[in-house]
Amino acid sequence: MSTAHFTYEEVGATREQGHCPPGFHPLYVRTRIGEGTEVFHRASEAVMTWEMHRALGVGIEASADRAAPGVDVTVSLAGLVRAPCQVVWTAQEHRRAGWAYGTLPGHPECGEEAFLVDRTGDGTVWLTVTAFSRPAKWYARAAGPATRGFQHAYARRCGTVLRKLCADIPQP
Repeated sequence: MSTAHFTYEEVGATREQGHCPPGFHPLYVRTRIGEGTEVFHRASEAVMTWEMHRALGVGIEASADRAAPGVDVTVSLAGLVRAPCQVVWTAQEHRRAGWAYGTLPGHPECGEEAFLVDRTGDGTVWLTVTAFSRPAKWYARAAGPATRGFQHAYARRCGTVLRKLCADIPQP
């Protein structure tokens, strides 16, 4: 995949947990979703098909029904902010599923965000949202720390919504 059209250089860096390129603000939010194989499969499907994002109440326009490298995704908030991105990596493994997208020109931020569901050895299912970003538009710069506060609240809300989407699955 060519990285020429992304608004940052370290495309795919969220794959390495804890890595934040110099000059960017890190984000790490981990939420317990539930327990068991069925919860893992339900949560993974909700993340991979944009269902979690749509349940958040944000607009999602995607060039495919599932996350895959190269899929274009535009997130819109309240019809006011449009944030174009492209999926840069996916994981669909026995105990991990998720993806990351990177910002494209026109996005108010510059950076990458990943949404990863994993099932630990004891069967606990988690959603981890990681990101690195910095303002790209004047209004994101003007909002300063409030922008980062919004990003953390958004990541926490992802976990809350995903837990609700999995709530009807019996726990072991």
